[in-house]
Amino acid sequence: MSNQSILILVIAIVVVLALVAVSAMMMRKRKTEQDHARAEELRSEAAANTSAVDDSRRQAEAADLEAQQKRIEADRARLEAEQAEHQAAQVQQGVQVDEAHHEDTLRTADQVDPTVDHRADGYTPTSDTATSDIHESHPDQRPPS
Repeated sequence: MSNQSILILVIAIVVVLALVAVSAMMMRKRKTEQDHARAEELRSEAAANTSAVDDSRRQAEAADLEAQQKRIEADRARLEAEQAEHQAAQVQQGVQVDEAHHEDTLRTADQVDPTVDHRADGYTPTSDTATSDIHESHPDQRPPS
């Protein structure tokens, strides 16, 4: 092979390598441009979704606020129920006191009444309307006629 052939071969190799390098640079540049364009598309999509995200955030905040209001209402209702139960217990206690006082009065009346055997085993305090039943069940204890 002659010098001239070697020179042509070297030049051909350098040209091919240059073409490969230029081609690689063009492909890299094209890829960079495509990536940049894709990034812009993604940013546009994100910007378009910003209002949807804001709407979702507002809905979540509204739901949290509503839940908090419901908890406050439930706490208030629970407190009102406890107050009503307390008041009912006080009224019931008053009823028991009144019933005990009423029974004491009846027992005192029965102790004073000579026609009532308040020491009998089956004795229960009675009002005036019920004493006639006691007198009938105990004929020997009827009031004198």
